Amino acid sequence: MKTGFSYYFGTSPEKSKEIFNKAIDANMEYVFTSLHIPEEQVEDYRGRVLEFIHDCREANLKFMIDVSPHTLEKLGCENFEDLKALEVDYLRLDFGFTNEEIVKLSKTFYIVFNASTHGEKDISLWKELGADFSRFLACHNFYPKPLTALSMKRVKEVNKYLNAMGILTMGFVSGDKDFRGPLFAGLPTVEKHRNGDVFHNMLELYHKTGCHVVLFGDVDVTDEVWQRVKEYNAGYVSLRADIEEPYTDLKNMLHHDRADSSAHVLRSVESRFIKREVMPITPAPERKKGDIFISNKDFLRYEGEVEIARKDLEAENRVNIIGHIHKGDTKYLKYIVDGIGFKLK
Repeated sequence: MKTGFSYYFGTSPEKSKEIFNKAIDANMEYVFTSLHIPEEQVEDYRGRVLEFIHDCREANLKFMIDVSPHTLEKLGCENFEDLKALEVDYLRLDFGFTNEEIVKLSKTFYIVFNASTHGEKDISLWKELGADFSRFLACHNFYPKPLTALSMKRVKEVNKYLNAMGILTMGFVSGDKDFRGPLFAGLPTVEKHRNGDVFHNMLELYHKTGCHVVLFGDVDVTDEVWQRVKEYNAGYVSLRADIEEPYTDLKNMLHHDRADSSAHVLRSVESRFIKREVMPITPAPERKKGDIFISNKDFLRYEGEVEIARKDLEAENRVNIIGHIHKGDTKYLKYIVDGIGFKLK
């Protein structure tokens, strides 16, 4: 999963800079902004946009600018090709453009089209017009009005078609701190992501719908979310845990799930290389989701391997339960797969 954030010129320059710096610190790769939000009344609009472009270039961010035919007037440009002189690479085109105009602009810019509204018919027409789809990306809409966003099923179906064509897909989740107006009700692609755990919603959008890039739709998120995204972009997920002695050395070290992930347990690759003798003890009646356990000597060559239950499991005499993942973090277990790292904290 690649990550990104949204930048709004209606937000104060001071707040915008703060958010921008958080995103850089979190090693985000993408940023979305819009140049046709009716509510935004900004002094020196062109100056703010040029500063934004400069900052993105300096930070090596891929920035997508949502434009309409009215954008040119706001920036003092005569045509969209003038935006290339401003070092704009990615245009997100929504309404107001013909298919011919979209294909023509794709020869100058990377085109980010609205995956929620442009379907197979439009894409077939672009193909007939000679579109080079290596210059096209797809970004789903976000939906400010409650109960108007898409279902997980709809996004998954659209992404399956686009991904099969090799088109990178993107989507949004709501924030949990500073919401964008005028409704202040979240900006998700999927309705169920209007509320709840932002980081979990990001993981779910990526794993369950096939969105390659997941962005914050709203202005800002809490520090906890920024930290989790920073850790994820560094290759791991933190899991709050209680661990018994003498196994507390397992805390704060970087573990990795095996590349050949099990649907039942999260297996620590690193634990196999820690030499320790584990004595058999009376097992718990069963293992609950989030239980941390270690293979004892009755598991022979697997003695010392640490695992975490992704789901409720039957009792096992050959393992000792040594701790538990906090209930609030067990929802992340299903998404720590394919070799991704994790830390017990």
